[in-house]
Amino acid sequence: MAQVVVGLDLGTSGARAVAVDPAGQGIAAGAAELPAAAPGLPEGWFEQAPHDWWQAARTALQALSAGLAGAHQVAAIAVSSTSGTVCLASGAGEPLGAALMYSDTRSREEGKRVQAAGRELADRLGYRFSASFALPKLLWLAQHRPADMQAARWFLSPADFLAGKLSGSWGVTDWSNALKTGYDLQALRWPAFIEALGLPLDRFPQVVAPGTPIGQVSAQGAAETGLPPGVPVLAGATDGCTSQFSTGAVSPGDWNSTLGTTLVVKGVSEQLICDPLGRIYSHRHPEGHWLPGAASTTGGEAISVRFAGQSLDALNAQVLSSAPTSLIIYPLVRKGERFPFLNSEAEGFTLGESTDPATLYTAHLEGVAYVERLGYDVLQQIGFSVGDTIYAAGGANKSLPWLQLRADILGRRLAVPGTSGAAMGAAVLAAGWAWYGGLTEAARRLVHIERTVEPRPELKAAYDERYGRFVEEIKRRGYVMRDA
Repeated sequence: MAQVVVGLDLGTSGARAVAVDPAGQGIAAGAAELPAAAPGLPEGWFEQAPHDWWQAARTALQALSAGLAGAHQVAAIAVSSTSGTVCLASGAGEPLGAALMYSDTRSREEGKRVQAAGRELADRLGYRFSASFALPKLLWLAQHRPADMQAARWFLSPADFLAGKLSGSWGVTDWSNALKTGYDLQALRWPAFIEALGLPLDRFPQVVAPGTPIGQVSAQGAAETGLPPGVPVLAGATDGCTSQFSTGAVSPGDWNSTLGTTLVVKGVSEQLICDPLGRIYSHRHPEGHWLPGAASTTGGEAISVRFAGQSLDALNAQVLSSAPTSLIIYPLVRKGERFPFLNSEAEGFTLGESTDPATLYTAHLEGVAYVERLGYDVLQQIGFSVGDTIYAAGGANKSLPWLQLRADILGRRLAVPGTSGAAMGAAVLAAGWAWYGGLTEAARRLVHIERTVEPRPELKAAYDERYGRFVEEIKRRGYVMRDA
């Protein structure tokens, strides 16, 4: 019987599952949406019910299982989810109240306490604890939901929770999801400062490498999902990591840009390199390398906001004939930037004027690419190696003209995989254990580059000049230091 592996991803709005064969071909898939966010929460709060996670995951897996129709053997399943979300659970995996999502900001003050207590770890690994991390959320829960904290046996990520529901095995996580709960990725242990904050270390899960077997699909898990009992359940990874895996950017020097609402860059480095300004933090690669990454506040959001109601197809058809434009746009919709510079007061700007919709649209696409180029320049300044190919993913890949502009401005080839996304990346992780002896070989076998986009050399001088003006303007405004 032919084999497949399954990747399951739980995102903010729903669950998606994919089954792929040893050549990376999609055999079956399923998806389900999560309910809308609960109304009436205070500003900055974002909660979800873990039972809703399981319902969405179960529905997605039922659809996938129906698509397999018993004609394939499932060799393994791995799960990915959002990073920084925390769920309290009993020893039997019963959720204790709502989960606090990664984007919940109620624990700002607790983030300061954690940063003070864990400064040595944060400095050594190159990040800062904030409200987006799970550990400050646990401090908030200890103060405001003490009964739930007292009853909790495990502090879990969504991926841990779903893996437990599938297997009946609880209290295991992977080291990518453990990062934002304070795990020491160098020493591979929970640091003592966590207990000094009043959080008992015995309620933190055991940590293993992504792709490590942690159990098997139980009889109950099989009955609820349609998967066969006995399928190995593997420790997964964060959705950012699995999205990177799905593009094939898994070897030292590889970098991936995922451009959707925001721009996220992630790469692979042989050594841990820390950014003294805290713009970048690194996960640990399943094979021992490091996975540096950063996220800009800039991205496709500017397109959806500033060109709402207009035909993007019509505008896209005019991009290549409009480029390069004479406008220099930093297309930041909201206040504050995280990468390639960190400045909470940064605001977007436009140099030059035009009333032509095609020119304005093209200049916005160029502006995002200027941010992307600056990001890779900053990475090289810090000491990272960046190759001549960037693996591209995200919704922006639907615009072929935008891909061309990005290649032109970056001066690098863009490689576009045929299938990408966190569920696919979880499947690649599963294939590494089931068939190929590791992630790198699995990505080589399963990830197929559908299109490569080369920079046009005749536009190099024009875009170098415009990019120079973009960088000079953000320096003039004080967003980055003059010698950056």
